[in-house]
Amino acid sequence: MGRGIAQIAAQAGSTVFLYDTQPEAVQRALQDLGVQWDKLRDKGRMDAAAVQACKDRLKPAASLRDLAACKLVVEAIVERLDVKQALFSELEGIVAADAVLATNTSSLSVTAIASALKRPQQFAGYHFFNPVPLMKVVEVIAGLKTDPAVCTDLAAYARQLGHTPVQAQDTPGFIVNHAGRGYNTEALRIVGEGVADFATIDRILRDQVGFRLGPFELMDLTGLDVSHPVMEAVYRQYYDEPRYRPSVITAQRQAGKVLGRKTSEGFYRYTDGKAQVPPEPPVPTVAELPPVWVSTRAARRSELYQLLKDLGASVETGQSPSAQALTLVAPLGFDVTTVAVVERLDPARTVGIDLLIEDSATRRRVLATNVATRADMRDAAHALFARDGKPVSVIRDSAGFVTQRVVATIVNIASDICQQRICTPQDLETAVTLGLGYPLGPLAMGNRWGPTNILEVLFNMQTVYGDPRYRPSPWLRRRGAIGLSLLHEES
Repeated sequence: MGRGIAQIAAQAGSTVFLYDTQPEAVQRALQDLGVQWDKLRDKGRMDAAAVQACKDRLKPAASLRDLAACKLVVEAIVERLDVKQALFSELEGIVAADAVLATNTSSLSVTAIASALKRPQQFAGYHFFNPVPLMKVVEVIAGLKTDPAVCTDLAAYARQLGHTPVQAQDTPGFIVNHAGRGYNTEALRIVGEGVADFATIDRILRDQVGFRLGPFELMDLTGLDVSHPVMEAVYRQYYDEPRYRPSVITAQRQAGKVLGRKTSEGFYRYTDGKAQVPPEPPVPTVAELPPVWVSTRAARRSELYQLLKDLGASVETGQSPSAQALTLVAPLGFDVTTVAVVERLDPARTVGIDLLIEDSATRRRVLATNVATRADMRDAAHALFARDGKPVSVIRDSAGFVTQRVVATIVNIASDICQQRICTPQDLETAVTLGLGYPLGPLAMGNRWGPTNILEVLFNMQTVYGDPRYRPSPWLRRRGAIGLSLLHEES
């Protein structure tokens, strides 16, 4: 991380002093950065003069005292409060009184680190993401006593580095690690309930929502030795807030050193660095499809009728299904079993379809059976919805399906970040799209698929599960209640 920060700072024209308690680490950094710049030169991205200038701006520091003239010192060491406090206390006695000290911490309180300093007003968080040259966002975090001018200057310098700064209050996880809780933790809850396996959940969230990596692919890439401690840290620092509850699945895998790509085994096994993904179940062969009846309460009912027509289904339009009909429901937040009971449908012939997102915008359809669904009705639904070649995943019954649960959780946590005024809605969107690579910012997701729909999913899931983790944020509830977009500013 420190090497990446040094690289972009030198490229931006700054003279950079590198210090490490192990001198050989500094020499490795100098050599590796030189090689990196040479590669950029060979690819035509930098000319020879620029490469040499960058190399000349890098200076090894034999001791902390060599940093005395620096106007900014950025720390990127072990995530231990006592170690960071000791380092900054020593630095404070070396640099000038107007020098800025910054921590690249991702999980510790900026205020807590600064509490050991005589000049906490000159201290702030400056959180970059790996790999620094490619991840173009940096969180600028004000501690309780940080001078606002320090954050303004850090934001300006981030732009000079070619990065986009976002301003955050000093809260657990700041913006990106806080907003990112919903994706992995909700996916872990889903797999923990036996709704679907890792690969199926990854496929659904990639193909329905557009995430580049599924949550289990992402955790394998990051490594559970990194991602699980972050889950625990945010959960504990928020005094066991249910929304951030970690999973025993990742705790056990971390303990067993099944960490992901770095150990060649995680949620997937890796051969020569390539994940061994189990094949999808084949589409069932069904000799004759039954007629289809659609619930009067189905989400996107008219769209579903058109889809069935396009797929060549025989559709019943009576008040109730015939004794032979496949019964389709499309709930938001409720499970198929509950809908079948409430609507007095035959659960043996009832199958659910997820239509939070319009079918035309997805690359996969997701069906859910209930505990009583007959195998022939399950297979008929699968075969019908796969007729046009679009992949179909069939999962076990779950309130909210997969996409509804994960998207609603992401939007709800993001709304709570806005409720707490940790950052502006615009900085939240920027931080998440640049820092996490989501296809849309979390608030844009809520706008895209409707604040009222997201609220309905959360309210209904809270009813089914009785779990406070699905309690809607007041910020979301107010907007959903009167139909405002989530990016609408409060008056």
